[in-house]
Order: sequence, then structure tokens, then C-alpha cells
Amino acid sequence: MKALFLYGLVATLALGAVGCGGATRSAPATGTTTVPARVQTQPTSSGKANAAVVVAGPDGQAHVVAAAALGGLQVFGMDGASQHSTPAGEVAGVDVGYGFSLNGKPTTILAAVESTGNSLRLFTMHGDTPVEAGARAIPLDFAVEGVCLYRSQLDNAFYAFVIGDGGEVDQQMIYANAQGKLDARQVRRINLPSKLKQCTANSAGDVYINEQTVGVWHLNGNPEADLAATLVDAPRLGHLGEENEGVALYDGGKGSQWLLVSNTSEGRINVYDRAHDNALLGSFSVSAGDQKDTVADLGPLFATSAALGSGFPHGVLLIGDEDGGSNYKLVSMADVASALKLSSGTPQDPRNAPKPAIATVTALVETRPVGSYGDAADDPAIWAHPTDPAKSLVVATDKKAGMVVYDMQGDLVQFLPDGKMNNTDLRDGFSLGGKKVTLVTASDRTHKSIAIYRLDGDVRQLVNVADGVQPTGLDDPYGLCMYRSAKSHKTYVFINSGDGLMRQWELRDAGNGKVRTAQVREFKIPSQAEGCVADDIGGALFVGEEDVALWKMDPEPDGGSAMTAVDRVESNPAIKDDIEGMGIYDLGNGRGYVVVSSQGNDTYAVYRREGDHAYLGSFAVVADGARGIDGISETDGLDVSSRNLGPGFEHGAMVAQDGRNVLPSQNQNYKYVPWESIAKVLKLEMR
Repeated sequence: MKALFLYGLVATLALGAVGCGGATRSAPATGTTTVPARVQTQPTSSGKANAAVVVAGPDGQAHVVAAAALGGLQVFGMDGASQHSTPAGEVAGVDVGYGFSLNGKPTTILAAVESTGNSLRLFTMHGDTPVEAGARAIPLDFAVEGVCLYRSQLDNAFYAFVIGDGGEVDQQMIYANAQGKLDARQVRRINLPSKLKQCTANSAGDVYINEQTVGVWHLNGNPEADLAATLVDAPRLGHLGEENEGVALYDGGKGSQWLLVSNTSEGRINVYDRAHDNALLGSFSVSAGDQKDTVADLGPLFATSAALGSGFPHGVLLIGDEDGGSNYKLVSMADVASALKLSSGTPQDPRNAPKPAIATVTALVETRPVGSYGDAADDPAIWAHPTDPAKSLVVATDKKAGMVVYDMQGDLVQFLPDGKMNNTDLRDGFSLGGKKVTLVTASDRTHKSIAIYRLDGDVRQLVNVADGVQPTGLDDPYGLCMYRSAKSHKTYVFINSGDGLMRQWELRDAGNGKVRTAQVREFKIPSQAEGCVADDIGGALFVGEEDVALWKMDPEPDGGSAMTAVDRVESNPAIKDDIEGMGIYDLGNGRGYVVVSSQGNDTYAVYRREGDHAYLGSFAVVADGARGIDGISETDGLDVSSRNLGPGFEHGAMVAQDGRNVLPSQNQNYKYVPWESIAKVLKLEMR
């Protein structure tokens, strides 16, 4: 079980985002434009009007599904008439998502939070009826207040954000289990200081949360992205009163993408321009049809731009009104736009999901996390057992503590507390004492040296064979890779420092069962470099200058300092600095692929190993909810092998460091991705 980890928040108050005029108290509601509700629903059966959503059906019909407290999920027609209710406990909040793949079919789902048992419950829509489809009520360890759904543009994965009375934000990944039931796993827990009331999210990963007496926050919903909270607007500093409750997003296409916030204590709804740093566009009050009085206690909000008939050609704004009839007001978004002299844009069908922009795969295995906190896991090296693939191993680093060895199930088989080991690599066939051994090296930042081990595959252990400390002469040994020359059959190790200085050493049998090094070369990369990999057969050294380019060099000791650019960050939009870890997939006869971590956008670029090293495409590694394995992000080091590595990895694998280990959050680890999955999505060859 992954341990719970509370993320810290980087909170930024952008005064430009809380009104172009700077930090001023919002004006009184006097004179605010009033927009009449075109429809109001009948009262809820419980007398409580919590959050509600408009659900678009496949037949062109739409319905309002409301969280009606002990009334369960109550369904209304767009004319406001109550139709029926579905028991769901004491429902505090609800949201709708479209296109969830369930039993091979795109399905509309509802996420509801139940406040008596403090749980998340999942439903599917059958016509106009919510039907519980969850494998269980997912328990939550706090008093729930609301929920919103986020559908990732990357892989169409669904996430629920459940918010709580004590400032909790619990992100859950929704998935279908083997029985075709909906279930969820905690991805991460975020904490804000005080009571939260409502949240809303879109497919771009923008999540807005209303902290009732503090203001509206913006978060990035992508669990593999940096977590930061930005304050959009706040009482006393911007355009909000002392209490705020509802938030909603309206998407009318480019130029008409708004955030709506119910400024409850001042009886109006603020509209912000999301395309211009959430600048305030205006505000309005709502009246109940032809009545002169405005809705005083503005509650939860929901907005959509979907065309819903002649009364709502550009969608609808739903407003919970507990004190003014325990019902919901339906306001035309076209009326809102007209009142504020804005363009309502173009209606968008929420059921249409954008096509993912990049190929995605999932990991089959993840390792036990490293023992050190923070940025600790760094670089792996794959060792294929020569006779029993299932006994293959992954050697890796905990750069705050030492060396780690994992089996192909991700279990820890050895830990050596030998110091701050940053990068590692290995080569078979080194002649030591007349025997062929597998040699492992690592950049040792504690002793500023080259750590050298023999890997004993039979007992699955690293054995230190360094002939004493092998100094590098570098202030900070950083990136490392090994090379075995096809010309001389000698084995070398390259290590660079943070400023781009790179040195090459020959590894030699010291004659006493130990290995020593002899420096044979030095050259300089113009700026910071870490990741490198050597092609033993092709006679090439690939080095990543992190912010600039992937370079190819001669790996021989007399190779000089000439550099040829394989790809540049500025010329390939698929690459975003830093360029980090890299590995080679061997197809035989000098053919294959070079795989490079594009750390800045959490993807992996693939180049042809031979010829002109053409760029062949990129992929991302995303979460597998059923297995409980998250995606990979912020990768420092990786390795690739085409060898049979046992069940699930018969055609090899990519093993990569995961900089943000979530689902749920804990220390960093390594993920194993079958090469077969990568080959399938990018139409590559396998061995």
C-alpha cells in the first residue's frame, strides 16, 4: 500500500487576475445587471438544493440531475418538472462526465458524494435515470462537501476531485474493474486551510476550487504535473464578498471561455475571462422569472454551452437556490452574454472529446519506492539473465543513499548504502581474473569517484570490486554511461559534471580481483549535460545537453570533441527541455532505436539508431487505474533493452525513473513498460 503524502502548495496571488485595477474592495451590488431565470425547477423533495448538473442524452434530450441531500439524486426536466429520484444516501454534490469507456462502450457517468457515510458513489445514466454502477462506495476520511470530474485530454482517463469541510482535496482515478464495475483509487491528497464548497474542472486540467471565505483557487488537475495553487480572486483583495459558494466553467470556444463564481454575500455572480489571466468581465444578479426580487443566497453553480433548445441556444447556467424555493434556477447563457455585452461564442457539445495529441502506454510493473524522500530515484540499468529471462534484474540508484537492485516484479532484492549514487550503467563480458563478468559503474557524488561493482546474477547481488576509491577529479560527478568498443574490446565509462565537462576512463583489471580506472580523454559540452548512452555496435556516443540538443559524438578515446546534432529543442516542438535519460533498443545488425526522456513535457522521443537518426515519434506513459500504477513524469534516467526479460517483457522493456510517484503519493520509484506496448502505438519493430 502506498503511503499517504500531503502535497505542499505553492500559492500565488496574481493581483492582475483579481481585477485589472489592482487590489481593491469589490463595489457594492447596487446597480448590478439582473438576468432573469427562464425556468425554475420544482422544489427538491428534501428541501435542500445542493449541486446540480445538466446531463445531455443521446436522444437530444437533456435533464437536470440534482444532489438533493436525503432525496438522493433527483431528476428534473428542462421545463423544471420533477420526474423521479434515485436513492443515493445523503448526496452533497454531483458532477457528470461523458465518454467513459465501460465494457467497450462510451458511457455517461455521474460522480456523487454522500455525506452521511462520507463516500464517493458512481453511477451511469440509463436514459434519464441514474443507476448505481460502482463496485462499492469509495470511503473518504473527511467530511465531504462536493465533487467535480476531470477527463484528461492525454488519455481520456477520468478523475474525481472530492473536496471537504476541512479544506481537503482528494483526487481519485476512476476505472472499470474486471467485472465491469466502476471503482476509484486515490491519486493524491491536497490540503487547503479552510472549508471548501464547490469545484469545477475541464479537460485541459484546469481545476477551480472555491474556499468559501478565502477565495477561488486554480490547480492543475494532471496528477503527473507540478502541483501549484494560484489564487484567482479573494475577498478584500479583489472582487469577492466575504462568502462565496459556487464555481462553474463555460466554454463557448475561443474568446468565450469564462469562469463564473457565485459572490454569495453580495448576491451576484462574477464572470472572469480565462483567456486573459481570469480578468473580471462583469457581474450580474439573477431574478426568478418575472419577479423583481433577485436570488439572495446564490448556491452551487453549473454551466454548459451545449445548445439545449430555443430557450437555451448557447447553453444554461444552473444555480442552486436553497432559500428561494429549495430549487434550481435555469438561466440562459445567451442572456448572460447579452447583459454583459459579451459574445457567447459557439455551442460546444460536452460529449465530444478531443483526440489525444500523443500516443500513450501504461507500465506493467512499478518498483518499491526508494527509501529516501524528495528527488531521490534517478537512473536504472537493465540486466538480462542469459538463460532464465524471469531472473533478469534492474540495477538503479537512490541518489541520496546508494545502490538498489530490483527483480522483474519490482521487488527490492538488494540495497547498498554506499553514498550518493547519481547515474548507473552496466556491461556484460568484462574480463576480470580470467572470467567474464557483468560490470556495473555509478557516479558517486559522496566520494567524487567512480563506484564499480560486479553483478552476481546467480545470487542477485552487487559486489564492490573497485580497487579503492577511483577519483574523478570532478567537483560533482553527475551523468554516467558505459561503452564497450567493438574495435579494441575495451570497456570505458563516461562521467560528466554539472557544467558540461565530460571525462572518459578505461576500466582495467587490477590483477587482484578488483577494477581500476585510467583517464583517457576529456572534452566539454557547452552547457549542462547529464544523460548519455553509448552504442557499442554503431560506435556512437549520444549526449543530452539539457536545454539545447541531443548530440552524437565518437566514443573512442581518440574521438576528439566534434559534435553532431541529432535533434534540437528549439527545432522540434515535441521536445521540451530538459533532455535527460536515454537508452538504446537493439534490433540487431546495428539497427534499432534511441529513446530519450523529454522531461519538460513528460514524454519520450524515439529516434532511429542507424542512418541519420530520424525522429520517429513520441509517447507518454499514463496511469493504469485497474493495476493501481500511475504514469511516469519528470524522468531523469531510463534504460531500454530488447532482450527477453520474462513474462510480460518478452520483447524487452523501457525502465524509467518516475519523478512524481502518485496513485497515491509516495517516494519516487521506477516503472517497467513493455516494449511491445511502445512498438504498437508508434508502429515500431520488436525483437
